[in-house]
Amino acid sequence: MAAWPYNTSKWAKLRNTKLSARPLCEICERRGLVEEAVAVDHFVPVRQGGSPFPSLDGLLSLCERCHNEKSAAFDRQGGKQFRRRFKGFDADGNPIDPFDVWHAARPRGASKDGR
Repeated sequence: MAAWPYNTSKWAKLRNTKLSARPLCEICERRGLVEEAVAVDHFVPVRQGGSPFPSLDGLLSLCERCHNEKSAAFDRQGGKQFRRRFKGFDADGNPIDPFDVWHAARPRGASKDGR
């Protein structure tokens, strides 16, 4: 049986709402792929202090592969807090990981201070 909060009707409704709003895997879309989302994942895992019932923008619709990739690398006990949750880059060379703060978008040729 799933643990709290995943065994609640509130989570079931939130999950269904997110999958209805974003039925495709959000990470695969960044990779240029089309995969059906089967999991809803917290941006900040509940066991790491995240809200169990965040707003929809605090959740990701993911396919099984992407969900397992993130869970294995980041969400598990002892997961690496500063590693990328998702590997790879989009067609423009930007990291597909929506959490990547090391490669914040700035115009090509601009210095780190934005000039």
